Amino acid sequence: MLVFGGTGDLALHKLLPALYYLHRDGRLHAQTRILALARQPLERAAYQALAERRCRAQVARADFDAATWQGFAERLDYFAMDIEQSADFSRLARRLEGSPAQQVYYLATAPRLFEAVVEHLAIAGLAGPQSRIVLEKPLGHSLESARAINAAIGKVFDESRVFRIDHYLGKETVQNLMALRFANALFEPLWRAGHIDHVRINVYETLGVENRGAYYDQAGAMRDMVQNHLLQLLCLVAMEAPARFDAEAVRDEKLRVLQALKPIGGLDVRDKTVRGQYAAGKIGGQEVPAYWFEKNVDNDSDTETFVALLAEIDNWRWAGVPFFLCTGKRMARKTSEIVIQFKPVPHRLFNGGEANRLLIRLQPEERISLQLMAKAPGKGMRLEPVELDLNLAQAFQQKRRWDAYERLLLDVIEGDSTLFMRRDEVEAAWAWVDPILQGWHEHYQSPRPYPAGSDGPEQLQALFGRHLRGGS
Repeated sequence: MLVFGGTGDLALHKLLPALYYLHRDGRLHAQTRILALARQPLERAAYQALAERRCRAQVARADFDAATWQGFAERLDYFAMDIEQSADFSRLARRLEGSPAQQVYYLATAPRLFEAVVEHLAIAGLAGPQSRIVLEKPLGHSLESARAINAAIGKVFDESRVFRIDHYLGKETVQNLMALRFANALFEPLWRAGHIDHVRINVYETLGVENRGAYYDQAGAMRDMVQNHLLQLLCLVAMEAPARFDAEAVRDEKLRVLQALKPIGGLDVRDKTVRGQYAAGKIGGQEVPAYWFEKNVDNDSDTETFVALLAEIDNWRWAGVPFFLCTGKRMARKTSEIVIQFKPVPHRLFNGGEANRLLIRLQPEERISLQLMAKAPGKGMRLEPVELDLNLAQAFQQKRRWDAYERLLLDVIEGDSTLFMRRDEVEAAWAWVDPILQGWHEHYQSPRPYPAGSDGPEQLQALFGRHLRGGS
């Protein structure tokens, strides 16, 4: 496995700890080697020391063992190169002479470098028929750029060898969503417009842009989160049951959801979207600056750090059901969750009561809960909501929870692309997102300010009010 961008945060904070766990658990072949690639002129021992420091910080203390690390470090090497220089790929080819024929190239780099890296791999003769390539999101910044990247990659790697990664799809609870839907007869008759009032998919962070200001100020929440993470979660909620559980069948059904999304463009952006940017405020009692004071962010930036929008799926199962996709930074709480709000009973026999609700939480804890109405103790029929709660961490206490990257990296090694995005999926997502971005530009939809540590712009409640029965 060759990791381009081997000194970056993604490689050191996510990929190497995941590979350490796979090594510890005996899931890597004895001959598997990991070669980190970056510009810094480091010796192998220096890079191993850097990797050890970062892994110690990321891996649970009880899981880090010096002897296990030593075995892992023997797999780990470093090669200094400039990935924008074709000559350095010739040096890399010489470095790999005599290595096993199967290589996995992981591009933990900026998307603008994808095309150049693939072209250089081909020229250097490093894109053999057994090699695979992994691409991090976002794939481009528009439909046009995504098509250009996909076309460049497609000239060198056929689609079966391309793995477009979205780490949300590797989360245990996301996969449990498929199990919940397609392995339990209880929900299938209810999973449709006749019984579901609306769906909310929320991905909120208390953090700001941290050290990603230069990237984020060019991307914004729409490109960074909605185009990939949130739309992938939407697909898993709304897709039809695949004929079989394999890569093509699952991705065919996800594609059909994206193709059924009603377009949002032009003046629709005023009615169906909310765009925000955090101002100064407090998180956990600590004062935090406004977005435009963050490092590497333009002081006049109109980049959105919050997006809420109404998605509508124009098909038989979901016609008339609002799907609200919401994401933001510097929010009051950190959570990733899917809320399935069922319709109330058609005739109320008792005073009070609420409709049933299914909550699928991805973080900070992984759990699934179903809200039911029950009689409160005492005289009379006073109803209160109670929860049937499945805490996945408690239900499987004897088993360590896999990190998303562990599962996805092992899938790449084994050639299983079920949890990865296909080319047409990525392009269909961009085809829906692009008109929204264009509508914001054409109609001067500047981001609405919201205080850091709040629940987002005040216009969010107006969005719900316009499109929900009862307005909440």
